[in-house]
Order: sequence, then structure tokens, then C-alpha cells
Amino acid sequence: MLLEITDLHIQFETEGQVTRAVDGVSLRLDRGHVLGLVGESGCGKTATALCVPRLLPSPPARVTQGRILFDGQDLLSLDIDALRRLRGEKIGVIFQDPMTSLSPLHRIGSQLEEVVRLHRAIGCAAARDLALDWLGRVGIPDPALRAQAYPHELSGGMQQRVMIAMGLILEPDLVIADEPTTALDVTIQAQVLSLMRRLHRKNSGLLLITHDMGVVSQMATHIAVMYAGQIVEQGEAASFFAMPRHPYSAALLAAMPSTATRGKRLPAIPGQVPAAGHFPPGCRFHNRCALARPACSQAVPELRTLGDRLVRCPVVSD
Repeated sequence: MLLEITDLHIQFETEGQVTRAVDGVSLRLDRGHVLGLVGESGCGKTATALCVPRLLPSPPARVTQGRILFDGQDLLSLDIDALRRLRGEKIGVIFQDPMTSLSPLHRIGSQLEEVVRLHRAIGCAAARDLALDWLGRVGIPDPALRAQAYPHELSGGMQQRVMIAMGLILEPDLVIADEPTTALDVTIQAQVLSLMRRLHRKNSGLLLITHDMGVVSQMATHIAVMYAGQIVEQGEAASFFAMPRHPYSAALLAAMPSTATRGKRLPAIPGQVPAAGHFPPGCRFHNRCALARPACSQAVPELRTLGDRLVRCPVVSD
């Protein structure tokens, strides 16, 4: 087992106010697999993922319960020096917003070279060659020229490609990718997804956070659907896309464009995800669910086994 998250609870504390953002999330990721963590914005996907390398700012974020094991090591109990050695070398992160992740004061090439030299005992020339190689792999034209640019001199799509190169350059055992292709055009997106697929076959694991079900369908071997701070469905990707079990999962897939829906209006999920800390009683999806019954607003559903899936819903059954 490469990554195992067990009963994770995260809350944010600001000005004496406590907000529960993640409630009892459990996930497992084996080597050679891709776990797609999906759901609308505000469901707690990024908070869960960034808690793995402990990149959530603390305060205000605080883990109140749970355990995160990476290759047998408890990440929540590691000291900061040990954690820094894992970041980049063993755990790579591709952030969603490159403008807040790349330094505006340093050239692109220098930032990539720094990642390499922090973890590898190689010289400047070798680090530069590796940086240029990875800029080319993620589809940046004329890597030698672009390496001399500052982030603000690149387009949003190119900035995101640099972010992807930075996360993959050391070929870590675990890659956490938070919406890695949002800013890319279709051609570059396909190239980057192909690169990430090749990487995860090298005995590594990929945790892919996205709301793009099309990307997940191409990449993931397993799916975990998150809603309002909880996992509501989890299982193998093939069976999930063949027949989603939770009403929220089914609604997400129904809103996914396909050849069958071309020219038709896609259905939308009514309402919106409840704000963290303001979750409704009972099933948190019941006020948006077409299958909801009166009991759904009273009993808090448990995550239970239904066939080959884990599902948090009192309505669906075998």
C-alpha cells in the first residue's frame, strides 16, 4: 500500500470560529494505480490532498483526527526535516494555480533546477539539462529560451505546464495533481495526460483531484466521490462509470458531455454544495437529491458496502 488515509478530520479555526471542512475521509492508493478524487468545488478535495504532504497552513488548518500512512510512514507524526526530504523526492505536488506557486522573482529554469539540486547530488549543468528536458516533455516549445523567462512572461497554460514539470521532474513515488490540466488546451492536455499515464506505470501512484469527469475517465483506475467533506462513493473506475450508485455520482456523470448528448441540454444539479461548517442534518446531499425521502434528512448515513462499491446513501440498495 503506497498511501492510506484513515478517518481524516480537518477543521479551520479563525477568530475563535471553528469550521469543519473534512469529516472522516478514508482513502487507499496502491502503486501503479490512479485514484481520481472528484466532486464539485467546495467539497474538500484539495484540503484532503494537501494534508498528505502537510501543506495546509497551520493555523488556521488543524487535523483533529486520523492517520496518513505513506509507504508505511505516518506523515502526521514526522518532524519537519524528514517531511521536507519526502516532498519533491518521494511526494510530488502539481498545484492548481501556478501564479501563486511559482516565484515571480526567479526565472523558470532556475526554479526547476533548484528542485533537482535540493534532492539530487548533481552539478549545475546536469540540473539544467534535466530542467530543459522536462520543459520539452510537457510541451513547452524552445525550452532553452523559455527557461530564461519569468513566470509573468508566460501564458497561463505555459505556467501550468511548468508547474506540471516541477511536480514530475524527480519522478516521485506519489504524485498529487490538483486540477493539473484546467488551463491547458486540448492538444497539450492530451500530451500531459499521456505523460502522467506513463509515469504512474513506473511503480508509482497518482492522486488526481479534479471536477473534470472526462479527464478522470481517461486516467483513473479507482474513483472516490467527495461531497460536503465526506466520501459518498468509492470503487473501481470501470464499474463506477458503467453504473454509478450514489445519486450524486449519477448526477455528475449525467452532466458530463458525450457523443450521446451532443446538441442536447445537459442536466444540472439543483442548488449548490453547502458551505463548510453549515452542513445539513442527515444525508448532506438530500436537499439536492431527486431520490430523497423524509428519513434522509434525519439519519446520518454510513459508508457501507454495496456489491463492489462503498456507498454513503440510505436509499440505494443491491
